[in-house]
Formats: sequence, C-alpha cells, structure tokens
Amino acid sequence: MILNIPLAWLQLSRQTSRFLVALAGIAFIAVLMFMQIGFQDALYVSATKLHNNLQGDLFLISAQYKSLTSNQSFSRWRLYQALGFEGVESVSPLYMQFAKLKNRINGLKFPMYVIGIDPVKSVFTMSDVQEKLKLLQIPNMVLFDRASRPEFGAIAKEFEQGKSVKVEIFGYLAFVGYKVQVGGLFSLGPSFGVDGNLIVSTSTFLAIFPDRPVQNIDIGIIKLKPDANPQKVLANLSAKLPKDVKVVTRQEFIKMEKDYWTLRTPIGFMFYLMVFMAFFVGVVVIYQILYSNISSHLAEYATLKAMGFKDKYLLIVVFQQALILGTLGYIPGFAISICLYDIAKNMTQLPVAMNIQKAILVLTSAILMCLVSGFLSTNKLRKLDPADIF
Repeated sequence: MILNIPLAWLQLSRQTSRFLVALAGIAFIAVLMFMQIGFQDALYVSATKLHNNLQGDLFLISAQYKSLTSNQSFSRWRLYQALGFEGVESVSPLYMQFAKLKNRINGLKFPMYVIGIDPVKSVFTMSDVQEKLKLLQIPNMVLFDRASRPEFGAIAKEFEQGKSVKVEIFGYLAFVGYKVQVGGLFSLGPSFGVDGNLIVSTSTFLAIFPDRPVQNIDIGIIKLKPDANPQKVLANLSAKLPKDVKVVTRQEFIKMEKDYWTLRTPIGFMFYLMVFMAFFVGVVVIYQILYSNISSHLAEYATLKAMGFKDKYLLIVVFQQALILGTLGYIPGFAISICLYDIAKNMTQLPVAMNIQKAILVLTSAILMCLVSGFLSTNKLRKLDPADIF
C-alpha cells in the first residue's frame, strides 16, 4: 500500500500543466461551495440575530406569524392576559415596522426597520442598548444601528465625531417626514430582509406611524420567575390563551424564522440548489480529469493487469488520485474563500465568516465528490482486457 501512493502521485504530476489545471478546477468548485454555504449561513445568522438578542424566556406571537419582516400584529391585551399566569414575572411589548429613512446628502429614501420598545426596562441583551436606554425616554430620540448599510449616509460617523445628527423618517404611506435625533449607536446589522435598524421608544414609534393602533403589537416578550418551569408555563399558556396567538420558546422562535427563509422564500431554495449544482459540476469536472488520466495511461494499466495485478490494486490507485486531487485542490479554494468572505462581509455588512464547520463540510464534500468521480471513472478500467491493447 505504501508503494501505491507514489504511483498515483507520479501519474498525476507527470504532466504538470494538466495537473495544475485540474487543481484549479477543483479549487474553483470549492470556492463556489464555500460562497454558497457562507451566504446561506449569513442568511440564517442575520435573520435570527434579533431573536438571540431579546431578553426573554418565552415569546408571544400571532398565530399568523411568518417572519420578523412580515407584519403580523395581535392585540396587546393577549400579552397582559399572559401576565396573570402562574410563573410569569413580567411581559414587554415589541413594535416593529418598516419606514423610509431619508439620506440627508442625496435626498433618497431607503427602507429602515424601526423597533419600538418600552424605554423603562430593557428587552435587549445588547450592552450598547442597555447603557443608552434612558436616552429613549427623551421624545424623538433614537438609537441608530452603526452596522446599517451605507446608503443611509454617514450617520454613525458623524455621531461619533460629536455632531448633532437629525434624520427624517417617513412611514410607508406618509408624504411628510418625522424628524428624530440620533442619541446613540448600537450594533445589530442588516439581514437579507433588512438594510438597517432604528430602536425607538413606544411613543416615538407611534408618532412615526400615526395610523398604527397602539393596541397592536408584533411580539410579546415573557420573562419567567426564577423558580418557574418553562415547559409547564408554556403548556399552560398555550392551552388557555385564545388561538389567535401562540407561545414559543426561543429555539422554536429561531426555527420558525429559519424555516421561513428556507421553505417559504425563493432565496432559501436557491441556496440549496446552487450547493447541489456546485457538487454535481464538481463530480463532472473531476470525472473528466480522472477519465482523461486513465485513458492516457491505458497501456500502463493493461501492462500491470498482464503482470498479474488485480483490479483492486488499479482501482486503489485511481481512488488515491481522486483523494490527492480533492485535498490539494481544496487548499487554495479554502484560502481564496477566506479572502472572498472578508470582501463580501465588508461590501454587504452581512455576517459572512469562515468557521471550522464550513471548512470541514466543504472538505468532506470535496473528498466525496472525488470518490464518486473516481468510482464512475474506473468503469473503463474494470472492463480493460490487456489482449485488446497489445
């Protein structure tokens, strides 16, 4: 077996240019898979970032809930009903709606996600929001997401320079803007459905959206008492609250968001399709490489068969070539992908980042591609008869 490895390597490296082209092709496939998986992961991380930063044990949502960016309001009275259940310590309403923020430089308006909260108690785990919570008690004072996309203008930069920053927000049906002042910054970041975020007090939120009924909220945050059993409280609330709302845990809340983007939007399907296509193209590319290599060395393989070497020995050589191609092609693909991840993160502000899970997944996929291609390409070798060659 030790002697098999040099044979596989020597056959591949005999024609240096062909070998390098083969590695470049496999590296390209690895980059495609890394980018598709990276953006898919960024989709889920960005879409559920708000869920992970909410300070609560259970969450009350509309029975028609689809995702954060699709308004499904319900009566605030349902949240106050939940407050009367055993084990519930406190409840907090959350208002969310899209508005348009006017760029002060070019006058263009861009969608901004506005989150209305009670400024008396924090519903976020983010320290940069908790520290500035009192600022929201001042009328028309807002917190701006410094990680928002650049089309909103240099709001964060000007604020950090000590300038007084006022912006104009338009409700989607409003022709007249509502002016607010930036009182602080926080970091949440955009997603595939949101370009930027503002956190405001409930009173400021209702001033921005005057047609929005105060009794209609989007999420109810339920905090339990320290000695409460979350599953027991959840079951009790689910059984006794009206069926126009439902109670979920944080994990269920996050799963609902992921399922929405995966199953109910075209983008989720396209990511899976593109990963599959990259894998399929990779199998075809590597198959062509291995098949061409077998064809060019057919006389040598026939000689080995005539000398008494079994098919198993020859097949092992081909599979070793497949593993060498997959492993060596993966390395430049991995390095290039790290650079592309940084570029994509800076350009889109999305959490596109390399991690060990992605690295292992693509490496495993690359090796599997090579093994599948190796199996397919050995069909000609298995049928090879030395008498047909000599």
